[in-house]
Amino acid sequence: MNVLPDPKAGGARFAYSALLDATTALFMGAGMQEAMAQDVASSLVTADAIGHSTHGLAIAPWYLDEIASGALHLEGSYEVISDRPACVAWNGRRLAGAWLINRAIDVALERIEREGVVTLTIGEGYHTGALATYLPRITERGLMAILACSGPAHQGVAPFGGTRGVFTPNPLAAGIPTGADPILLDISCSITTVKRSTQLAQADRLYEHEWLLDEEGQPTCDPKVLIEGQGTLMPVGGMDHGHKGYAMALLVEALTQGLSGTGRRQQMSGTVMNTFLQVIDPAAFGGRRVFADEMDWLVDRCRENPPRPGVERVRIPGDQARRRQDEAAREGVFLAEEILVPLKPYFDRAGIAFPNAA
Repeated sequence: MNVLPDPKAGGARFAYSALLDATTALFMGAGMQEAMAQDVASSLVTADAIGHSTHGLAIAPWYLDEIASGALHLEGSYEVISDRPACVAWNGRRLAGAWLINRAIDVALERIEREGVVTLTIGEGYHTGALATYLPRITERGLMAILACSGPAHQGVAPFGGTRGVFTPNPLAAGIPTGADPILLDISCSITTVKRSTQLAQADRLYEHEWLLDEEGQPTCDPKVLIEGQGTLMPVGGMDHGHKGYAMALLVEALTQGLSGTGRRQQMSGTVMNTFLQVIDPAAFGGRRVFADEMDWLVDRCRENPPRPGVERVRIPGDQARRRQDEAAREGVFLAEEILVPLKPYFDRAGIAFPNAA
C-alpha cells in the first residue's frame, strides 16, 4: 500500500537531480562505490517521486545504519551459482539490492535478443526498495518484465486461516509495454506493509481499517500488534478472500526462494532479500507490434469503461505514478517533515549539504 505524505503536515519539495546527487554523495561517503551508490540513491529518490514514500528516503537512515553495522555489504560482487544462456542464479552476498537488480537487468538486456526470455534469481541480497522503480528501464525497450522479491529471514504475514507469520509481504511487479505509456503494476501479497505499520506504531496511530490480526487471530487496526507482539499482516483479500493473497504469496515464495536455491529453510537472520526477474521479448512470440496493438486495445477498453459513481475515470496501473513523477519533475519531489527530520542529521554528520527546497 502506498501512503502519500500529507503536504499539509509540513515538508518541502526538492529538485529530483539535486536529491539524487546529494543522496549518492551520502552513500559514497558511507563507503559505497559510485555505481552502487547511484543505484541505491536512484531507487530511493524515484520511489518518493512516484509516491512510494515508505520505500523512499524515509529508509535512507536505516540503510546507513545497516552499512555501519556491517549488515549491508559493500565489498566484492555476487556469486554465480548457475549460468545457462537463458537461466541465471546468483547469491547476492547481502550486497545492495538496487545494485544487484540493475546488474541482473544488464545481463537480461544483453541476452534477450538471442534468448527471447531471460530469467534470473538472486538469493541473499539486501533490501530492494520499490520494485516499480526498476521497470521502465525494461519497458522502454519494448520488453515485458516480471519482478518479485521476498525476505526469507522475516515472517509478518500468516497463511490464510492461520495466526503466525510465515511470509513477508512478497511484492510482485510487472512492466507491460504498450504503444504509448507502459502498464506498471507493483502489488504485494499483504494488504499493507511492515514499514507502514512501523511508521504508524511510532506515531501512535491506527490504520483506518482492520488490516492486521492479533496473536489470537482477531482482526485489528492497531499496528502495534505486529511491531510489539505476535500479530500478523492480513493477506490481500482480508478476512473474506485472503486465500487469494495467500496463494499469491506461495507463488512468490516459489519464484524467489525455491528457484534461488536458498530460503526460509536455512533459518536466516538480519535483512536479506531474494529476488526473481524475468524479461520477455514479445518478438519471440507473436511479435512486438501485435503485442503492442493487443495491449493498446485492452488499455483503451479499460479507459473508456463507464466509471462507477464517485470515480472520475478508470485508470491503468502506472497512471498515478507517472502523474506524480511529472509533478515531481515540474515542482520538485515532496518530502514530508517526518522524512526530513531523521534524515538531515545523517547529511550533517557526513558534511554533505542537503539540497535547498525547490
